[in-house]
Amino acid sequence: MILTVTLNAALDLTYRVTALTPHTSHRVTEVTERPGGKGVNVARVLAALGHEVTVTGFAGGDTGRAVRERLAAEPRVTDAFATVAGATRRTLAVVDAATGDTTQLNEPGPTVTPAEWAAFLDSYEELAHRAGTTAVALCGSLPPGVPVGAYALLIRAARAARVPVLLDTSGEPLRRGVAARPDIVKPNADELAELTGSHEPARATRDARRRGAHAVVASLGADGLLALTPDGSWQARPPKRVRGNPTGAGDSAVAGLLSGLAEGLPWPERLARAVALSAATVAAPVAGEFDPTTYDDLLARVAVTEAVPAST
Repeated sequence: MILTVTLNAALDLTYRVTALTPHTSHRVTEVTERPGGKGVNVARVLAALGHEVTVTGFAGGDTGRAVRERLAAEPRVTDAFATVAGATRRTLAVVDAATGDTTQLNEPGPTVTPAEWAAFLDSYEELAHRAGTTAVALCGSLPPGVPVGAYALLIRAARAARVPVLLDTSGEPLRRGVAARPDIVKPNADELAELTGSHEPARATRDARRRGAHAVVASLGADGLLALTPDGSWQARPPKRVRGNPTGAGDSAVAGLLSGLAEGLPWPERLARAVALSAATVAAPVAGEFDPTTYDDLLARVAVTEAVPAST
């Protein structure tokens, strides 16, 4: 069982319009509504790949109930969310059908009380120590009230349970989390630059690994993934650029890395899967899903080559 943590879960709304023009009214041609937040998206992709997944984090109010009701319909996904008094947030993605561009609007999350945080920690430690837990993914932003060092604390708890842990966040939570020595950290290029001060990916991944991460896998957008690991360094590139909605593409890459870890795949195969899933998510209409035909088409054609780490 893979455990995904989404402290700032959401109900994701996607609106599709013919063309998005500022300062005008729009007729929405299609509406979709899904449980969301980065860890929830990861869980749904993992489940589609055939893995049993438990999702935890915070859920509250009518929106939180809607998230949990929709998760109950997902096969191979077990709900272990902690209930909070505040209301779970919503996110709105507006897809411009003319250009394929997406505009994202994210509400703030609920304010979590110290008592709610303490109760969650107890539940999380129990889940991490549960027999059969093979990996943990810590994903996304922190809601108000959760301490900025929350991920560092959760990483140490997973390591105490001898369960590998992947961290996917940004800013100060990423900085503190890396110092707690996660097994994998997966920033995008901007997050990596903010963490290290370097905009050169090879140098930045090396610096991020020196800060504590055992392996660093950087998302480089259309250029794929750059990985620096204890077993070597690789770059994985998709065979073509896929047009569509990029929301959730990074979450699918996380699912690819985690599923490969759980299945004991070597790093090049994990990276190929992650890149193919990420591109196939761009081809899908909403986050937390991927287009199976695109995935099957791309998987065998992802180019994974050895990369030379930046010199000191």
